[in-house]
Amino acid sequence: MNIDAHALVEKYGTPLYVYDFNYIENRYTTLKDAFAGKKSIINYAVKANSNLSVIAHLAKLGAGADCVSIGEVNRALTAGVDKYKIIFSGVGKRDDEIREALEKDILMLNLESEAEMKRVELVARELGKEARISIRVNPNIDPQTHPYISTGLHENKFGVEIDMAKRMYIYANKSEFLNPVGIHFHIGSQLTKLDPIRESAQIVADLVRSLKAIKIDIKFFDVGGGIGVVYDDEVTIKASEYTQVIFQATKGLDLTLLCEPGRYMVANAGAFFTKVLYEKNNDGKRFVIVDGGMNDLIRPSLYDAYHKIEAVNVEGESTPADVVGPVCESGDFFGKDVPLPPLEHNDLLVIHSAGAYGFTMASNYNTRAKPAEVAIENTKDRLIRARETYDDQVRLELEYLKQ
Repeated sequence: MNIDAHALVEKYGTPLYVYDFNYIENRYTTLKDAFAGKKSIINYAVKANSNLSVIAHLAKLGAGADCVSIGEVNRALTAGVDKYKIIFSGVGKRDDEIREALEKDILMLNLESEAEMKRVELVARELGKEARISIRVNPNIDPQTHPYISTGLHENKFGVEIDMAKRMYIYANKSEFLNPVGIHFHIGSQLTKLDPIRESAQIVADLVRSLKAIKIDIKFFDVGGGIGVVYDDEVTIKASEYTQVIFQATKGLDLTLLCEPGRYMVANAGAFFTKVLYEKNNDGKRFVIVDGGMNDLIRPSLYDAYHKIEAVNVEGESTPADVVGPVCESGDFFGKDVPLPPLEHNDLLVIHSAGAYGFTMASNYNTRAKPAEVAIENTKDRLIRARETYDDQVRLELEYLKQ
């Protein structure tokens, strides 16, 4: 990201999220080109970064959206995503969410259990509408990733087993109010090996073949997301290799291929900037205390996730330091034993790879305002979310305050 960080911070303040929209476009184009010659939709995983301007940027390129709440469905529609490119996934959908999704006529609802299928059928019957559905199949393949972001094993809450999926498809195919048009799997996030994807795609494609043999016409084959990115020294999967694995598994099948990249699109498009408040030394232990906190970027605390941290335009010999924030929790840190030069008040740190699961997981813990978000496109910067104020935080409470 070729930017003047100090000028941006002077203009917008800190803590601050900055996203490179040209990078996002390049990632989308690379993945879409890898599907060349096949019917495909790139359904951006909105949960990774749900800023309306980010979604709108991808929608203009032709992307769809993978959503896990009715709020995300509405964000996608507001941002201009074609309704027939929107999928509504997620383990727990309320009846009112199902109803709204059906009324908005999105591409399909992705189902995760037999009980959920029965609820969708009931709501569809009440509306007198046919619900287009897909079923999330659990291939029980180890994704070889962090256990918190593994989703395709028996022990995870997601999806249904092959035999259950087949029974659900047979039921849905006979129902007047269900139309089983898709099939889906997603084995986990931050995947850096092809074999788990290859095995899973083959298992699910074989299920499609068995369904087509009994006249259940699956049209959409959704391989989920999860392509890993570089945070540190990871060796990642090439888009062309990823799609070839999918092409091989689905050979001979007439299907539209869907994938749901989130982190892949935006993680390394984003940077988080935070100012140094001061340094502290506890019996030889060095702490750099900054104005950003775990409420702004929780991944290091939640997952012990690594993010590269650098001082911006500060010289000097580096020594290890814990980079910590002002939140009243021991888990409020961005990095431990990070090599940094001597730092003074108002020096600037950049935390890299912060475009995915950064702002979107931010909170108001400790009544801290959420940071601003800025887009960089063709070297021009623009505000895409204003910094929150105290008034923003208490607006929904004030009218109920009894003095």
